[in-house]
Amino acid sequence: MAWRAIVHSAIGTRHQQKQLPCQDYGNYLVQADTIIGAVSDGAGSAKFSDVGSKLAVKTALAILESRQEDWSAVDLDTIHAEAPSLFTEMVEAVVTALRSQAESGEYPLRELGCTLLGFISTPHWLACMQIGDGFIVTQAQQTAPESSETEPVPSFDLLFEPVKGEYINETVFVTSDNAVEHMQIAVRADHHPFVCAATDGLEKVAIRFQDWQAFPPFFKPFLDCLRSISDPEERQTYLEMFLESDRLNAKTDDDKTLLLCLFRPEADE
Repeated sequence: MAWRAIVHSAIGTRHQQKQLPCQDYGNYLVQADTIIGAVSDGAGSAKFSDVGSKLAVKTALAILESRQEDWSAVDLDTIHAEAPSLFTEMVEAVVTALRSQAESGEYPLRELGCTLLGFISTPHWLACMQIGDGFIVTQAQQTAPESSETEPVPSFDLLFEPVKGEYINETVFVTSDNAVEHMQIAVRADHHPFVCAATDGLEKVAIRFQDWQAFPPFFKPFLDCLRSISDPEERQTYLEMFLESDRLNAKTDDDKTLLLCLFRPEADE
């Protein structure tokens, strides 16, 4: 398996105090040398948003996986042209699944409100989408100058500015009217060996709000973890300990989901 990936959702202290479930969810799947990932943050005001976020992610992954047997065989021009319709179809399938769930539970669709971030990363291109807040961050392939004996300091790129409303914690959800019109889409050429997707509970520690730039000291330890730790369980423990740490909870009381992916052709799993 060329991709190393870890994902975890941790309940926020605010939800613990209110005896609420974790309303975040994230997951991924590997298809040959392609990775497909998604994360979702359930709306705090929605009664069953924990159900909505999980259903949204599972549906999104299923749709993206089913549309191509090998995404790496799709060329850049094709994905550029087809990404809007692909992600629109995905969101519509998510909303249909959420609506069916709401009807079976006999409650309004808004009670399943959640954000959605998804991506497809191949050795040739990266395609991604976002509805609502949270973030997707990448690190492009870098080559050190021939005269340099040290590895270049990695730089990280925030693909979208999170969508925020007029009031705190307000954003757009996939269940919102005209959610597709608020969807942000990006297709990037070339290989992006490191991809990170996260919910908004981590924005204040990972993103510089003054200029909407990724904060390298947050991401580099995870990049190093994926590069250097060969044991999958050890990598997973590293992520879980971070997301559930008192130090992080002192800075953010919200639920937190972090999905981290690294392409390593020599990976030993």
